[in-house]
Amino acid sequence: MKLTDGKIQIIYLAVLITVVVVFWNTILVYPIKLFVVMLHEMSHGLMAVAFGGKIIAIQIDPQIGGYCQFEMEPGFWGAFMTGSAGYLGSLFWGSLILVLAVKSEKDKYISLIIGIVLLGLSYFVLKSGELFGTAMTAGLGVFMLISYRFFGPLFHDLWLKFIGITSCAFVILDIKDDLIDRTNIGSDADAIAELTGQSSLLIGIIWMLIAILNLFVVLRYIYKKQMINYNQSEFS
Repeated sequence: MKLTDGKIQIIYLAVLITVVVVFWNTILVYPIKLFVVMLHEMSHGLMAVAFGGKIIAIQIDPQIGGYCQFEMEPGFWGAFMTGSAGYLGSLFWGSLILVLAVKSEKDKYISLIIGIVLLGLSYFVLKSGELFGTAMTAGLGVFMLISYRFFGPLFHDLWLKFIGITSCAFVILDIKDDLIDRTNIGSDADAIAELTGQSSLLIGIIWMLIAILNLFVVLRYIYKKQMINYNQSEFS
């Protein structure tokens, strides 16, 4: 049976998801998890800015944790959206990177943009005084710029899909860590629960379902898009 490009893409992405889950707590996925934490905390900050606030500092620590310090006028919706922005941002940025990596034939420019964003983000990490986070954020940014200049299309395709899948899966596995393996550690789910008067477990389950649905929709879109391209090439 001949595999279409769409089926190959889905099989490949399914393999990536398996690798991410199996090797979640190993050095193989560790740098990507740090990258996702960077996106997570950046999203908190961007949402605060959207509600009229400003970013003070961002901290990234070796334990795959961090925080975004910001100033913002008090208010329920600002606090709710800013608190939710970490999970939302991980899903949004991961999905965007993944879809662009599948659709684009110029993946290296996506790597270039990510590198520039990380170098800008490292300024706010530096303001936290966290040398590890600063070095990792700036170092990954420089790595992305180097890859843009010297690495080939295959690297960018594999690398971007890997970090896209990891970012999408991060919400699911992060919530599991926060609400099942550990509890009451001051996670985003805890903060949202305190704000809304709901339980952290309920908030976590809701976000986990959203993350699973998001991953399904993204993979389904990728499959249908590749099938359309395949059919067009067959009849052209």
